[in-house]
Amino acid sequence: MTETALQLFAHKGFEAVTVDEVATAAGVSKRTFFRYFASKEDVVVQFLAGMGADMRAALAARPAGERPSAALLHAVSVPLAACGDHPERTLPVVRLILGTPALLARLLEHEAGWREELAEELAARLGLDPAGLYPPLAAGMALTAFETVLCRWSEDAGSGSGSGESRGAGSGGGRGADPLALITEAFGMLAPALDAVQG
Repeated sequence: MTETALQLFAHKGFEAVTVDEVATAAGVSKRTFFRYFASKEDVVVQFLAGMGADMRAALAARPAGERPSAALLHAVSVPLAACGDHPERTLPVVRLILGTPALLARLLEHEAGWREELAEELAARLGLDPAGLYPPLAAGMALTAFETVLCRWSEDAGSGSGSGESRGAGSGGGRGADPLALITEAFGMLAPALDAVQG
């Protein structure tokens, strides 16, 4: 039902799709829809919640001695890899979220929670106080890169360059680049600051 709803929203517009349409397309009753979701927004919120859980789990699983930049890169790469593996499904949803004010607001709400969770995990890995400057700052940098890559990917994927090639690096390469290429480029810029805590 979630996949059906997301694709309907992406192709018809979030505001244009009714709960009745989602239920009909998914082959369930309206009552069944509301058994799983309190509103249309909650369908997208569930999608976002999965991204956050994946990032924290990925960070927790990294080797203890790994540089913070490498560990954070791996963490934020997990949902981006999923996006890049199935762009025909995920790209319309990403564009929907970024282009719908109510859904973008929910993304930003979730990012605040993700930042706190990643900061706690990072502090534990490094033996730092989670209330100190570095953990939330480092987590925030990683998530800013994540959001920037989503925006760039959603724009570039529609430029007609193809999604599997990267035609440039450095300042703004990325026409046709996949999300993993973009996030790797972004972390190349952030790594010196992220790793300075170990200097």
